[in-house]
Amino acid sequence: MNDIRSVIDWLADGARSAQLSEDVLTELCRRVVDTGIPLWRVAVFVTTLHPDLMGRAFYWRSESGVKVAEAEYDILETDDYLKSPVVAVRGTRQPLRRQLADPNCHYDFPVLRELRAEGATDYAAFPMIFTDGSVHVVSWTTQQPGGFTPKQFADLKQVVAPLTRVAEIRALRRTATTLLNTYVGRQTGEQILAGKIRRGHVEAIHAAIWLSDMRGFTTRSERLPPQDLIDLLNRYFDCQVPAILNRGGEVLKFIGDGLLAIFPLAGDGEDANEVCRRALTCAHEAEAAIAALDPQPGDDHDAIRFGLALHIGQVSYGNIGGGNRLDFTCIGPAVNLAARLEKRASMLGRTIVASAEFAAHVPGELVLLGEFPVAGFAAPQKLFGLKNRSAPSQS
Repeated sequence: MNDIRSVIDWLADGARSAQLSEDVLTELCRRVVDTGIPLWRVAVFVTTLHPDLMGRAFYWRSESGVKVAEAEYDILETDDYLKSPVVAVRGTRQPLRRQLADPNCHYDFPVLRELRAEGATDYAAFPMIFTDGSVHVVSWTTQQPGGFTPKQFADLKQVVAPLTRVAEIRALRRTATTLLNTYVGRQTGEQILAGKIRRGHVEAIHAAIWLSDMRGFTTRSERLPPQDLIDLLNRYFDCQVPAILNRGGEVLKFIGDGLLAIFPLAGDGEDANEVCRRALTCAHEAEAAIAALDPQPGDDHDAIRFGLALHIGQVSYGNIGGGNRLDFTCIGPAVNLAARLEKRASMLGRTIVASAEFAAHVPGELVLLGEFPVAGFAAPQKLFGLKNRSAPSQS
């Protein structure tokens, strides 16, 4: 049988044998049980920096292993959360213990009665205080007759400090990944985390390019109150971003009401047809979603319309900027052409247009609209549109 020192040493070494956070908890509980402490239930609650989630909870049970639950912000208003030991420990920053087998135990939290009904005899919760002062919580529960012995309780207390450091390191990594995914996109975030952060680090890739904007945005922005305008933009982008991400695209940039995204091709480019079909499917989904947007209080009642240009070509993908302020984006003639074609779509009263290069990869889906001069390009460019589709022009 191991002693608690072996558990502490494993945590102090970074719990490197466990890749994921749930693996850390699984192995931690196994190691603690191997020291002779009969754990039955362990829970770790860690708040996070995420636009949709306020925290994650990891639950381990001796009979079923680890389950992970994500808590959205609305949980902060629920009785289950407000009347939980987690809130008490976070508020006081002090440990909390309830010896459930004691007839005089104070059941001041509803969950304690639930645990006792399942046979729990002792419950102990400890604050995990990160270096930034934020408070997170770990709780230990046993079904051992009489609860934790004094030595077992002392051993669990010793585990909390090194566990906190491991939890903080894992949480920081997850926060960095979440923030990069939120602000620059998953694939770009992976590039940055992999160390591609120097200015001028650019690679040439082939991709289908998506460049869209909202028709009549300038006029709307003059009529709508600022918050109503922001709400409108958020609903408008919600019609595009999920479809793009769900089909392998990467949203690189929001430029006011404009959106730049790419659908990267494989290195050999043999998947160009399949990538372009996915991009065109996204275009149909976005068009339908935007057409179905319901007016909200403060909206004017004009239909919300957008314009989209699709192109495929080589782009320079990487870090561009000045000093230590960089943008991970894509540039090049192919992006410029997509921007020019989107403007031409507006002039033609078309919602979705595509270049000849893109149309060649989705045969039968698009029709030739004609050849048009494009600023910055010497030769006229062929422009394609959806069959039997048009939209009233709005500048």
